[in-house]
This record gives sequence, C-alpha cells and structure tokens, in this order.
Amino acid sequence: MTLVTPPPIPRAAGSVPLLGHAIQLIRDNLGFVASLRTRYGPLVEITLQPGTRTLIVQDPGLIRTMLIDLGPSLDKGRFFEKMGQLLGDSVVTAAGQEHVRKRRQLQPAFARTQISRYVDIMRAETDAAVGTWIPGRQLDVREAMVKLSLDMLVKTVFAGSLDEATFRRLRDDLSVVMNGVGARVMLPDWMERIPLPFNRRFNAARDAVRATIHHAVAELQESGQDTGDMLSLLLHATDEEAGQQLTAHQISSEILTLAVAGTETTASVLSWALHEITRNAAIEREVLDELDAVLDGRPVTFDDLPRLPCLDRVIRETLRLHHTGWLVTRRTVTRTRLGPWSVPAGTELAYCQHALHRDPELFPDPLTFKPDRWLDEAQAQAFTPGAFLPFGAGKHKCIGDRFALTELVTALATIVRRIRFEPTSHLEVRPVAGATVRPSTLLMAAHRRSDPAEERQH
Repeated sequence: MTLVTPPPIPRAAGSVPLLGHAIQLIRDNLGFVASLRTRYGPLVEITLQPGTRTLIVQDPGLIRTMLIDLGPSLDKGRFFEKMGQLLGDSVVTAAGQEHVRKRRQLQPAFARTQISRYVDIMRAETDAAVGTWIPGRQLDVREAMVKLSLDMLVKTVFAGSLDEATFRRLRDDLSVVMNGVGARVMLPDWMERIPLPFNRRFNAARDAVRATIHHAVAELQESGQDTGDMLSLLLHATDEEAGQQLTAHQISSEILTLAVAGTETTASVLSWALHEITRNAAIEREVLDELDAVLDGRPVTFDDLPRLPCLDRVIRETLRLHHTGWLVTRRTVTRTRLGPWSVPAGTELAYCQHALHRDPELFPDPLTFKPDRWLDEAQAQAFTPGAFLPFGAGKHKCIGDRFALTELVTALATIVRRIRFEPTSHLEVRPVAGATVRPSTLLMAAHRRSDPAEERQH
C-alpha cells in the first residue's frame, strides 16, 4: 500500500513580525477570515501569537472530525484559554475531564424542567422592554436587544432579588465586559498589561460584576433559602466526584462567561431576525399568521415553542446567515492526525461558523435569507454534515443551546405580535465582529400593532 503524502499546508499572506496577522484581524476580521476560504484549501496557517501556529480548518468534514472525533483529546485553545484568564474557569472554557465534570455539575440549571420555569420571566422582561419603546421614535434595535438579553439573563439568574440600582449597575458592568472581551482575546498578551483606559475600564467592570455576584451569593447563603432561580441552583450544585459545592468565585466565573457567551449572541440573533422579518413582508405575514393561529391572543408559553415551525425556520435561517461565531478554537495536546495531515502538539486549530454558513458550495444562494430552505427535512439533512453548526458539536456543544432557543422564540413571538418595525436609516446593515458577529447599526422605528388583520394588510 502506497502512502500518499498530503500537500503542504499553505500559510496566509500578510503576516508581520511580533503581530502576525493581528493587523488584518483588527482591520477586518470577517473579511480576512472569509478570504481564506476562497484563496486557500481545507487548511491554512495564520499567526495570532508569536511562536504559535494556528491552522484555520475550512473543510466541513475536517471541522466535524475536530469537534466530534478528536474533541475529547483536544484542549480548548487560545480563545477559550484567554476567556478563562479574563473571566475565570467555567464550563465554557474548560476542556477534557474538567469540562465533563463541570458540565455534569451545571446541567440541572439548563434542564428542560428548569427552562420551562424561565419562560414566564423571559416573556415578562420582553413585555417590559416593549413597553418602554416610544411609538414612532427611532430605536437602536441592537442596543435594545442587548439590554433585553441582559435583563432576561440577570432576572433569570437572580429572580429579581437585586434592587433596581444594583440591577442597572450589574447590567452596565456586564456590557463593558462583553464589549471588551473580544479585543482582549485577539490582541497579543503583552498589550493587556499596558495601563490603557480600555484595559482599566474592562478590569474595573469585571471586578465589579464579581463583587455584585459575591454579595448576592453571601446573602443567599445567609438566608438559607432556595429561591428556585439559576443562582440558587448553581449554589446548590454539587460535584459528583468531590462532593463539593461551587464557591462564590466559581459561580461568578460561570455567570460572567454565560453573560459574555450567551447575552451578546442572543442579542445579535434577535437583532438580525427582526431585521430580516422587517425587510421580508411575506415572511412577516407568515410568522404573524402562525402566532395568531397557535396562540389565539394569549401569551406564548413553554408548551407553545415546538408548535411554531415557521418561527423556528426563521431562527434557524438567522443562525445560518448571521451566525455570531467567527473564531472557535481548539489545541492539539499530542501529535494528532487531522485528515491526511499529521499536526504537531501545541497547534491551534480554529474554524469560523460565520464563513462556513455562507459558503456557496454548502448552501445554495447563501447570502439570501430563505427560511423555507429548512422546510423540507430531507433537504435540510442533505446539507453537508458539519456545514451547519449553530451551537457547535460534540462533547463541547453549547450547554445553553436549549436555553438560548427558548429565549429567541419567546422574545420574537412576544415582540412581533406587538410591534411592527420600520427602517429609519438608509445605511447598509452589515456584519461586524467583536466578541461576536453583530449588525453594524440597526435603526428602526417601533410602531404598535393594533388589529392583526389590519397589520397583515400593511
């Protein structure tokens, strides 16, 4: 049997000493990563840190191999390692057996029975947010969705036990952390040690979030109450092996990471979905008809979620066309075979969901918003395995996927029934990437819906 030597892995052009490809990533990270798919093959090497080799994995089969087949043997890589350094160790940043242990410990907080209890909180926060939007006045939709997502998360975690001033302060501090973590992860390590205003703001906000959570944990421990919220569940979560409960620092790390990994992504998906529903009248009418038929005028509940297939397709297509993830990393611990290539230990592996989901070889007419591409399950299943990864895959698949989908359906079902949006700016709404991929500027006027039949004729 003759062994075929694989072709050498190409190196992306444009690397400079000390900074590697950081300049291209800072200047236009999405454009740079997307260009790699068109210019190079299934693997291409870039430099994020001096002396560190990073391979961008671009073939769906190899991505699937990396996430599923090799998943248990790989470390999480630089992105998650930096997240752990900045926010603390958590189920999101842990790898190997440590990840498995943390996942088992936290799984009860994301169980179906618990999420069903969160829907009322999510709906109430959405109703409250909609109530503050002044009819006809211009609304920064993304900022409104960030606020709503933070409100839903904080109220779900703390069950409204924080006073209003503390709640606003926690939300503001979390916003600073979310907005700053993307740059901190991508920049060389030495830059975060420079006492720049950006670094000081980030550190101060992160420390303030920890202090708020520590205080809430201490009060809950002192009262001995089981409030039934996520904080209480985390406080009572027990490590099966060690029999120990989470410390206040560990709980704050989990909540910090949940806020960064979940809130910004939820806000961006909500924003994109509302943008696409607004600019596609036929899709808007179909969603409204479904909500009218299923809900018959009452508020959406947990039991309604699987009965809204049209809204589900809208969300699925939003997760495809406007995926919020632009660089997910892993790291080889030993020499590892990836397809025909033998990759040395210590190699960073990364893939871009945003670019993957827009590849014309994987999805016909990829830049067009087509929820009905998911209508035929046979067609949906025919998509290349590994081509659609809204929540990742394998043992490290997002632990909060069900929680996130519940947030999305609940918020959209509530907003769309009450509000009709109208664009107020002619500026192109384009994707930009920070910690996640989000819309650049999404300005629309919010109009209250009155008679549903009249609105469908609008």
